[in-house]
Amino acid sequence: MNPITPAAPPPRYTVAVRALCEFTAKAGDLDLRFTPSPTALEGIAGHAVVASRRAAPYESEVSLSGEHGQLLVRGRADGYDPAANRLEEVKTYRGELDAMPDNHRHLHWAQVRIYGWLLCQARGLDDVELALVYFDIGSQRETMLTEKRDAAWLQAYFEDQCSRFQAWAEQELAHRAARDAALLALPFPHAEFRPGQRHLAASVYRTARDGGCLMAQAPTGIGKTVGTLFPLLKACPGQALDKVFFLAAKTSGRALALDALAQIGRAGPPPLRTLELVARDKACEHPDKACHGASCPLAQGFYDRLPAARSAAVQAGVLDQQGLRTVALAHQVCPYYLSMELARWCDVIIGDYNYYFDLSAMLFGLTLSNQWRVAVLVDEAHNMVERARKMYSAELDQHDLKALRRCAPPPLKKPLDKLNRAWNALWRDQADTYQVHENLPDALVHALQQAGTSMTDYLTEHPTEVHEQLQRFYFDVLHFGRVAELFGSHSLFDVTLDAGGRGARLCLRNVVPAPFLKPRLAAAQATAMFSATLNPRPFYTDMLGLDEKTVWVDVESPFDAGQLAVQVVSHISTRYRQREQSAAPIADLVARQYARQPGNYLAFFSSFDYLRQVAALLAERHPEIPFWEQSRGMEEGARNAFLSRFTVDSCGIGFAVLGGAFGEGIDLPGRRLIGAFIATLGLPQINPVNEQMRERMQQTFGAGYDYTYLYPGLQKVVQAAGRVIRTRDDRGVVYLIDDRYVRGEVRRLLPEWWDVKRLRDAPGAQPPGR
Repeated sequence: MNPITPAAPPPRYTVAVRALCEFTAKAGDLDLRFTPSPTALEGIAGHAVVASRRAAPYESEVSLSGEHGQLLVRGRADGYDPAANRLEEVKTYRGELDAMPDNHRHLHWAQVRIYGWLLCQARGLDDVELALVYFDIGSQRETMLTEKRDAAWLQAYFEDQCSRFQAWAEQELAHRAARDAALLALPFPHAEFRPGQRHLAASVYRTARDGGCLMAQAPTGIGKTVGTLFPLLKACPGQALDKVFFLAAKTSGRALALDALAQIGRAGPPPLRTLELVARDKACEHPDKACHGASCPLAQGFYDRLPAARSAAVQAGVLDQQGLRTVALAHQVCPYYLSMELARWCDVIIGDYNYYFDLSAMLFGLTLSNQWRVAVLVDEAHNMVERARKMYSAELDQHDLKALRRCAPPPLKKPLDKLNRAWNALWRDQADTYQVHENLPDALVHALQQAGTSMTDYLTEHPTEVHEQLQRFYFDVLHFGRVAELFGSHSLFDVTLDAGGRGARLCLRNVVPAPFLKPRLAAAQATAMFSATLNPRPFYTDMLGLDEKTVWVDVESPFDAGQLAVQVVSHISTRYRQREQSAAPIADLVARQYARQPGNYLAFFSSFDYLRQVAALLAERHPEIPFWEQSRGMEEGARNAFLSRFTVDSCGIGFAVLGGAFGEGIDLPGRRLIGAFIATLGLPQINPVNEQMRERMQQTFGAGYDYTYLYPGLQKVVQAAGRVIRTRDDRGVVYLIDDRYVRGEVRRLLPEWWDVKRLRDAPGAQPPGR
């Protein structure tokens, strides 16, 4: 007889206690009237203070778990006192406890009751005292609310909450099984891989399999978005990945990801749930209303209508901005906060870098709290250094403080005046316009904390009062305080006097974001960062906090040197002091190339002033050549109009600033763009701020000039030149205009497939300066 093979155990669904309670115990309105919450560090410190006040044998961070049907419920209770048989759930807060909405308190009781049953079950207890401990960050006072429950009551409560979640869990298990089966059978969406695309896809798949981080330098035109998303989706079943996060620097990157997923699904769409995250101001339906039920109809009864909206949304599959809005309005709930809820239940989430890498990033927080296995894709990763610096920097302008003092409510006059005096004392004897301080002065920090506490108290006591100036300054102070808590050798604290000498701007300026990015990279099962410009490696390793196990690949280009004629114009210097005399030769160079081969070109310059100078000379000396200019602060409509001039039948020159909206992320294939003139090395401006950053880079890495000026500048040059060749059929020309392009340290940073030729000096050319 053949032995009977035992049946495989049914799949189990794991859910965190908090996630379970947020699903089953939230009800009523969405209420975001001013309820100031502590920072993450303040919350951790508050929990530590409460634990330190407890006597032995008090236990902190008690791991608990229990099962109900196919559910495995797990979490960490904040504390248990065996002597008092009391289980504690600690919640930190600011302001008045009575201002806390009732549905928040209801959620907190649900959590501690679930933990209560898990504890009774684990330790064989007949009953337990449950305590909600509310800890006021400002006063350091505890308020304890208690109830005593027997094990039978807690078991019934636990089973009731699990029963409410059971149907959803079964649906999620079925979805996961169907998703994984479909992904295993998923075919590549095209007949064959493009040159280089297979190499990229294989590298991403291996990273998902082995874990860790991949840095992939891959040229434009190989299909990087499909070439990274497809292998990660294929890896999901085998690596038990819960989520794939596709993070983009710009809106255009999100659109490319959505399009790539549509391509992948054409052969047989897998039952993927895809969510596009959009900023709140772009998703808000009622910008004139406050986020609470008494003001906004989409906040009123939000949690009562959420279950139906959530169920409809997950059935929709693809939830881009418009698709999510359609579902939300059909159920009369806020689109933005519906998207926050759906991040828990979708497979692929597309959004900006900040959703995972920011100081208070939502996706990073959910990953940790739910113990998800996630894979992270970072599009156009050369942007990560500058974007991450901004995430971990903060500014305060004294003009904002002075304006607020004039209209502030009476209770805030005194703390704001005190802050102003401490601010003045900081810069009163400052001789230079710009000065870096080694540390944050204690007097200023204390005044900021006092002002922040006073504003917190006032806004808490007046939750419905609309005072935009006060709230804006308050949130700036809060962010400044959070960044100040993290101040260290990775940042600068600088003070800049205003032109009139009547105020100063304070800046906590992050220089090296690596310490903040490391834990976010470590939390992911796999991270793949990709871009056409990730050179040189040591720069990105140091800036992004990459470890020695990071895998680097340089994907071969599908293009050859015959497609792109790269000319170095070394007889013209674009240095600041030579710009006036360089403008006419550049205008003439543009005209000669245009006469030789009429078509569409982009001309890039280091500043708007330089751009206008050359454009004016082109118009004067060569009036027959059509051209159009980028302007400062271009709105989206104007940017689209600028790009719409580049058609297959048009001819002309588009003048733009290097590093701006048209230097990367735009696609003008074929006859829409046949060449580019780059009249700059792209080096950041030499100013006091950049010089201080150079000094810090020199102290830290021994490469101050390269890290501050050369590498960021050439990165922008390569990106701009990359606009010309977009497909294997494209042909074009790039002029690199500056004598420094012949230097070895510069040439080494240009793409290997370029065949750079030096343009012979023209008669009457100006000699380069030093």
